[in-house]
Amino acid sequence: MGGPQAGSPEREPAGSPTGDADFEIRIRGRMGESYQSAFAELTVVTRPAETALLGRGLDQAALYAVIDRIQALGLELLEVRRLTSPSDAGS
Repeated sequence: MGGPQAGSPEREPAGSPTGDADFEIRIRGRMGESYQSAFAELTVVTRPAETALLGRGLDQAALYAVIDRIQALGLELLEVRRLTSPSDAGS
């Protein structure tokens, strides 16, 4: 009943990432070098009370893989934020 009807195109929910995008993923605490190596494809920025992982050009599958890795390592996820690019600002 709540799903797509036959013959109607499926639509992405408003605000969902469609294609590659840049993301900032914040984790509680400072991540040590051994944990940082688990996220080699991301830029790791350590801050006093948290670590930010910056991913450029991630699609949804890559984003979910990073989130799964965070959970598997027992890290506390604080926030996932899609970063706007200059081309997004005009849309």
